[in-house]
Amino acid sequence: MKTTFEDRAVRERNRPLRALAAGSVGNFIEWYEFGVYGYVATVVAERFFTPAGGSAAEGLVRTYASFGLAFFFRPLGAALFGRLADRLGRRPVLILVVALMTGATALIGVLPTYAQAGVLAPWLLTFLRVIQGLSAGGEFGGAVAMLTEFAPPGRRGLYGAWQSFTVALGLLGGSGVAVGLSVFLTADQFGSWGWRLPFLLALPLGALALWLRIGLDETPEFREPMGADVAPAGPAVRVPVRAVALAAARVMGWSAAGYTFLVVLPSYLQAALHTGFRAALLATVVANLGFAAAILPAGLLSDRVGRRPVMLAGAGLVVLLALPLLHLLQGPGTPAAVRGAALFGAGAVVGLMAGPGPAMLAEMFPARARCTGLGLAYALSNAVFSGCAGLIITEAVRRTGNLDVPGYYAATTCAVSVLALLGPPKTKAG
Repeated sequence: MKTTFEDRAVRERNRPLRALAAGSVGNFIEWYEFGVYGYVATVVAERFFTPAGGSAAEGLVRTYASFGLAFFFRPLGAALFGRLADRLGRRPVLILVVALMTGATALIGVLPTYAQAGVLAPWLLTFLRVIQGLSAGGEFGGAVAMLTEFAPPGRRGLYGAWQSFTVALGLLGGSGVAVGLSVFLTADQFGSWGWRLPFLLALPLGALALWLRIGLDETPEFREPMGADVAPAGPAVRVPVRAVALAAARVMGWSAAGYTFLVVLPSYLQAALHTGFRAALLATVVANLGFAAAILPAGLLSDRVGRRPVMLAGAGLVVLLALPLLHLLQGPGTPAAVRGAALFGAGAVVGLMAGPGPAMLAEMFPARARCTGLGLAYALSNAVFSGCAGLIITEAVRRTGNLDVPGYYAATTCAVSVLALLGPPKTKAG
């Protein structure tokens, strides 16, 4: 009997750590794939969206249109899977969405190109992007709910920050794989078949995520109202629309600045500033390193001083520094070290928003509406301001010739977030 009690005590202590791993690995897969797609956008454009006679710019715009379409299915996924998670529990829904996400990502790696399948090729790619968008919409709400509901007292900001931290790891993983392949393969090899390998790597990652999630218990906060070890299906609480709108506005700058600096940047540097493919990817790696370095400290700091002050600092710095950053990158005489420091700093200020962001969203909604509410807020913000970032920036630069468009875009959206964060407090921690 003593052994049973000891085993149960060890299991209880290990639950938060397993939840941390189970919630994080799904986010890693999601953002690894979204990052890879952004990093190889120029190759995808050539293989799927540029038939004979089409321009490279037109193909890139179509590629980003497909990229953005997946984001617009995120709110639908957040509503569908979020309601299921608020009614049936976090665990079964998280198992389902990671299986869908992994399958869709791996299938992209074996798709026929336009030269092989004609007009069917871009439609197949877009269909798989839609599946990814739906599953990603359910992933965020369930994962953040799991991480914050398993968090020890006073550590919600830190545990929630792991969601954002694995976003950074996923983007770094995607860029690292792309850079490595571009180094070891010739341009012809990478364009012919090498671009497929990063998508196929999702299979072993997905298997690991499934193993972790299948062995996970339901979250304590979801079980408590039912007074059972495994909560039966219960009614989901109505999601407050005003809270969703406020939450979306608060994370708008995080979404827009994050994708501008961390995902869209490689294609922007190649298309607008004529930077080489490898140099553009390395620049993005530096920005993502800054992003990753700031996230966990920002989450921990938010447990001490509140979510909003830390997020306000990040959004305010983007408003002030977005245009000077671009001018440094555009300057032909800017030393490489200065450019690297600027890119690292750009990623770090986005990390100030991304660290406290998940916990702030979780604290704005009750447990039985949490997955749906925070998932919808995040998905709507990402659909409009992340998914469309590449399309808006690429098309605006192409039409106007103004190379400052990315800076204006990031600064404007962060200014809106500043105003939303200064509004009435709606969270437990500020």
